[in-house]
Amino acid sequence: MFHRNIKLIIAGLLLITGVWQFTESNIGNGIFLILLAIIPVFLYFRNEFILMAFLKLRNQDFPGAKKWLDKIKNPETALIQKQQGYYNYLNGLMVSQTNLNQAEKFFKKAISLGLSMDQDLALAKLNLAGIAMSRRRKLEATTLLNEAKKLDKHNMLKDQISMMKEQLKKI
Repeated sequence: MFHRNIKLIIAGLLLITGVWQFTESNIGNGIFLILLAIIPVFLYFRNEFILMAFLKLRNQDFPGAKKWLDKIKNPETALIQKQQGYYNYLNGLMVSQTNLNQAEKFFKKAISLGLSMDQDLALAKLNLAGIAMSRRRKLEATTLLNEAKKLDKHNMLKDQISMMKEQLKKI
C-alpha cells in the first residue's frame, strides 16, 4: 500500500508523537501511539499484499492470491530482498500448475533472493526437483531432492521426497 520508506517515516512520526504525549503527561496516549508504531515496522518487513496472498493460498484460492500479488506494481523497488524472494516463490507456486518454464524461473529467482524459512526453501527446491525430473535431468533432480531433505527439519515433506526418489529410480 505504502512504499517501504514511507512506512518507516510513519513509524518514526508515531514514535515521536508518543514520546511527546509522555512529556505532556498523557501516558495512555503515549503507550497507545508507541504500540501503534509497531504496525508500520512490522509491515516494512512483511509486506501486506504478500501476507494476504499467503492467506488466499492457504485456502486454495489461486485467483485471489494472484489478485493480491498483482497489486504489487514494481517488486524490485517496492519490496526488500526477502519479500522479493517470497513474491517469486508465490508466483512460482501458482504458475507451477500450468507453465513449468515460468515456474522454474520464479523458483530459481526465489532461491537466489533468499527465503527466510527452511520449509519454504525446501518446498521450492522440491518443486524445482520435480521440474528437473519432468525434463529428464536426473542429476540435478537428485541434488535438489537431497538439499530439500536436509532443509526439511520437521519431516513435513518426507512423503513427497520419498515418492519423488522412487520416481527418480524409474528414470
